[in-house]
Amino acid sequence: MDPIIEEGYTRLLETLEELQAKKEESASKVQENAGALLARMAADTAPVVGRMGLDMLRRAKREASGELYDQEYYEKKMIVLGKTDPLPYRPDDPSKPIDTQICVLGEDGNLFEVMYTTTEIRIDSYLAPLAPEEAFDLYGYDVVVMLYRALYEYAEKEEELTAALARTLEYIIS
Repeated sequence: MDPIIEEGYTRLLETLEELQAKKEESASKVQENAGALLARMAADTAPVVGRMGLDMLRRAKREASGELYDQEYYEKKMIVLGKTDPLPYRPDDPSKPIDTQICVLGEDGNLFEVMYTTTEIRIDSYLAPLAPEEAFDLYGYDVVVMLYRALYEYAEKEEELTAALARTLEYIIS
């Protein structure tokens, strides 16, 4: 083989090793600071959660037909950020199994886990505070992606609404 080709190929392999090392170092730094990133994003998003969030079910009774009645909702709105495989039982009552376990962001900018227990006659939940680092451990990077996506979609809807209002005003004024 031509020495120039060998030299170039060797240099290419060295470059790939260097890039891999930089990638691993960068990934490590991102992982170390993932909690801080999520905490900052949550704090920055908090002011709009009240407008774009959902009323999350706290508890309800279930009729034989499956319909819910006497529903109670949490006072503040929340954004759903992720779902994970549920724990076997709730921390507040080990006799209650968890059917659904989700990560949410509340209006106050804090992260929570909502754990739902569903029986034939009742649905109730347990709301537990969640540190950003714990959110990453349990839900992965989906929480950041979902938070970004929620804001992006909300901004798009606001732009559409603003454009529709502008067209309406034009029509009224004309």
